[in-house]
Amino acid sequence: MNSEFFVPSFDNTKLFAKKDIPSEPKGIVLIVHGLCEHQGRYDYLTKKLNESGYGVFRFDHRGHGRSEGKKVFYSNFNELIDDVNFFADMAKNEYPSIPLFVLGHSMGGFAVSMFGIKYPGKANGFVMSGALTRNNIGLASDLPRDLPVDTYFPNELGGGVCSDPNVVEAYANDPYVEKQISAGLFYEVFKGVEWVKENSEKFADPVLLLHGCNDGLVSEKDSRDFFGDISSKDKSLKIYPLLFHEIYNEPVRDEVILDTTNWLDKRINQ
Repeated sequence: MNSEFFVPSFDNTKLFAKKDIPSEPKGIVLIVHGLCEHQGRYDYLTKKLNESGYGVFRFDHRGHGRSEGKKVFYSNFNELIDDVNFFADMAKNEYPSIPLFVLGHSMGGFAVSMFGIKYPGKANGFVMSGALTRNNIGLASDLPRDLPVDTYFPNELGGGVCSDPNVVEAYANDPYVEKQISAGLFYEVFKGVEWVKENSEKFADPVLLLHGCNDGLVSEKDSRDFFGDISSKDKSLKIYPLLFHEIYNEPVRDEVILDTTNWLDKRINQ
């Protein structure tokens, strides 16, 4: 069953979403995308998850892709968390008898790390790819803290997303990849990162942390630090040599996806 739709989130902001569900799924994976991108960039990952027996829910963040909301803007970092929670509830309500996993990349990994802290035990497990949990690399750290929140800056992330030039070119030409980022979003991300730092020990759910060693947008040290600070008894960390930021789009992406599905399968069969 495949469908796409708009749905009002917790505060009635209409978000664009997709469901790709094979017959008799053994689990559901909620995919949460990163900054300035959209859920459509996860078509290949969705296909591979479907082939492995997993249903997939995914959505465009507010202000991203086809969703409503001020462009690439958050007035409070809890909006990120509660949009994830909205779709987690939707997936659990529609498929109450099978496990729910939440997979987040980059800012999506940041969002789902906060979701796991704020709503412990709601998901059966988490996968985080290049997750921004510490900002060790200092993304936008030189940004003045007194700018109007609706000040916008060019999206300069593109060159660092992947080692494959075709992926970089597709990113640049994608009409649903946002070309500007607001100061308001950066300010809320900074606040959220501090909140994650202060509350990491409250994250106790099963988690697989994945990161590219050559990630120039989010340091792999973010994942190492988060791994050390959380209280999960079931936690795994893999740093891939040579890979850039978007490990699910790198030339060896099938290896990364296989690591992901093997981890999911083990949590279902426990």
